[in-house]
Amino acid sequence: MTPITNPALVPPIGGTPGGLTGPLTPSGAPGAAGGARRSGPAGARGAPGGAPAGSGPSFADALDRVTRGAQAGKADDLRFSKHALARVHRRGIELDPSTLGRLSEGVNRAAGKGARDSLVLVDGTAFVVSVNNRTVITAVGSEHMKDNVFTNIDSAVIA
Repeated sequence: MTPITNPALVPPIGGTPGGLTGPLTPSGAPGAAGGARRSGPAGARGAPGGAPAGSGPSFADALDRVTRGAQAGKADDLRFSKHALARVHRRGIELDPSTLGRLSEGVNRAAGKGARDSLVLVDGTAFVVSVNNRTVITAVGSEHMKDNVFTNIDSAVIA
């Protein structure tokens, strides 16, 4: 029996995105052992998208990096919306490294409990934070909190 020579069935010589390195041998053709098989090292698999396995960071490495960043409580991983920056400036709210660190720690604690939008209180200043985006939405100083109602939050953290 002659091997199939249809070019649609024969992958290019340089390999394929699925990690195959040579043409498939159809079942029934000489050298076939009950089905199509790869030519190349046994069990060799490429990563999705054609990248060789191990060419990028593993999922465990990426997860560890994200977890370490969240546990470190770095203030620089928080963002402030334009609205929040305007409120901070207009209301004269101090954002020293200690305050930002405690705010970040409060956001980390809220994230650990599965919160989405949280009110984080730091020394009498209230910050409404989108926990998933790590973005401060607004800030209210203690002198402006009277008669305020905080809506669309699912948690409160005292940091």
